[in-house]
Amino acid sequence: MADQKKPDDGEKGGFLSDLFAPIAGFGVTFATMFRKIETQEYPEEKRPTQLRFHGRHQLNRHPDGLEKCVGCELCAWACPADAIFVEGADNNDAEGERFSPGERYGRVYQINYLRCIFCGLCIEACPTRALTMTNEYELADNNRADLIFTKEQLLAPVLSGMLPAPHPMVEGMEERDYYQGKVQGATDEQREWVEQRGGDTVVDEPDETPVEHHEAGRYAGEGRP
Repeated sequence: MADQKKPDDGEKGGFLSDLFAPIAGFGVTFATMFRKIETQEYPEEKRPTQLRFHGRHQLNRHPDGLEKCVGCELCAWACPADAIFVEGADNNDAEGERFSPGERYGRVYQINYLRCIFCGLCIEACPTRALTMTNEYELADNNRADLIFTKEQLLAPVLSGMLPAPHPMVEGMEERDYYQGKVQGATDEQREWVEQRGGDTVVDEPDETPVEHHEAGRYAGEGRP
């Protein structure tokens, strides 16, 4: 095997090359000094997010106001950061405690945003599409306890045509009818039931509603409720 030729001392760079070698390291710095600065004036000017942005979660409602969450806890099992805590309970029509069209509902729902990594696996695991993600990203706080969001903070607002739960299901409808999109809004019978128990049937339209996250993958364009 032939010996490799060692570089001769005479083949090194000249005097000028050695003189400017340290300055060459600042070439990138000098090249960017005169470029236009692209500074975003946040929070005065907020750049809009993409439609599928993974922001704060939202617990959705059916068109009549009943909650879509059935307390199955699949989102908590799918969470890789163990950031979700769900405690289900049974709906009780005899006591007037009907919060969802299913047998159960999410009595306790918490998301710890100190742990959440916004991966979206929880919304993929949800069988009723109760949990989606909004475009809201301003979640910073100076208190750790305030970053544990409860069910009341995560529930979608009650829009026009809805009634806040609890209240009975639409008469003649079954659970599957809700997920097939047959329920369009609260009925007069439901409003009467709420009024008899001193509930409020007049809903103020919120000024701003979070943009609902639409799932990608196999459910795209299928019109899941």
